[in-house]
Amino acid sequence: MSEAVIAVENLSKRYLVEHKPGGQGHKRYTALRDVVGHELRNFARKAINVARNRYIPQGREIDEFWALKDVSFEVKEGEVVGIIGRNGAGKSTLLKILSRITEPTEGRVLLRGRVGSLLEVGTGFHPELTGRENIYLNGAVLGMTRREITKKFDEIVAFAEVERFLDTPVKRYSSGMYVRLAFAVAAHLEPDILVVDEVLAVGDAEFQQKCLGKMDDVSRREGRTVLFVSHNMGVISKLCPTSVWLDRGSIRQHGSTEAVIREYLCQGALNRDSVVKLDNLPRQWVDGDEVRLMSLEWLCDLPLRHGEEVKARILFETRAPVANVAVGIGFSDISGKRILTYETDFQDGYRPNLPRTGVYAVEVKIDALPLHPDNYALDIGCRPGEIGLFDYIPSALQFEVLAGPTTPNSLNHYRLPNVRLNSSWEWNLEDSSNATPTVAK
Repeated sequence: MSEAVIAVENLSKRYLVEHKPGGQGHKRYTALRDVVGHELRNFARKAINVARNRYIPQGREIDEFWALKDVSFEVKEGEVVGIIGRNGAGKSTLLKILSRITEPTEGRVLLRGRVGSLLEVGTGFHPELTGRENIYLNGAVLGMTRREITKKFDEIVAFAEVERFLDTPVKRYSSGMYVRLAFAVAAHLEPDILVVDEVLAVGDAEFQQKCLGKMDDVSRREGRTVLFVSHNMGVISKLCPTSVWLDRGSIRQHGSTEAVIREYLCQGALNRDSVVKLDNLPRQWVDGDEVRLMSLEWLCDLPLRHGEEVKARILFETRAPVANVAVGIGFSDISGKRILTYETDFQDGYRPNLPRTGVYAVEVKIDALPLHPDNYALDIGCRPGEIGLFDYIPSALQFEVLAGPTTPNSLNHYRLPNVRLNSSWEWNLEDSSNATPTVAK
């Protein structure tokens, strides 16, 4: 049995949140015991701050926030482990501690080997240095010699596809170029542990698949350990046999990815909002920002039901004149496998030109939802013409489809994520044992 290369023991991280008293939400009835208790706690915090030489302006109050609380787990050599959880669950804090960017408040982390991290666009890069110089800088930070870095240099550049801009300061790179080079450096400079946050979502779809393939090679063929954070349950399912579910700073579940994701979705991660904001969600897109998906609004009753009508409105913003605009939605199972797609131009090929910038809306109506009762993810995209992407958000939300009034009991029993469509059948109830097969001419 291989030795653990990551051991997290009773890890906790506390932040102090500063705010002004008497703001919105603070005007309420306060008993004398509340005032006394509050002042005693404030006095104790001020004493600690003075002892630690931390300056707090007069009239400010400090509250404690535990981003992580008593987290413990181990990762063996060569394992690929997914980290899932809602926003604010502590995922990024955990990765920053593992990458030695942030110190824990309590507990400890044991790491056996060099750690390569890709946590956010620009991590570890000096903006004034060129791509070439940053490759050598990152390698030096990992403890590699110049000879070792040079040996990997051509492979890194080829993977990142930034040959033309290698001697350009990275501050002039687009976000996609930045991520391509940052991932190539992190993956190729032979770290024993590779830590990757949701930042890969900045790259285009083709490069993301390339990165996922590289992470799979790093773990399976080279025996290195990978920790991967993502909101995309499909990617987590494909890449990570094991996952950790963080909930409000603590581990809710740790085990097989299939079991963890199913429990995660069943315990409140399913979206039940009538309006879903899309602007700040992780996305896959081609470099550029001509079009930005803004929101999806359900114009029908929730939760969605098999066999019932579905209506939704998608808002998107154009930031430059665009032509041949098509919008689509796709339904995928929780492993990320696309099951069903609807697109604005499928039936008549109509794609409008939008010469003026602004916010536009498009509505979709599905007469009878053909999805079996189960949990699904909704992908939303916008493209120019037949190919390419203006904007694309995989797994923009996870949701549940329930049985409707006309749903056969067999669908409820088997719970298979699938599609059942109407079709025409003709019965012949006579004995057909001697019938001659009909051959199409």
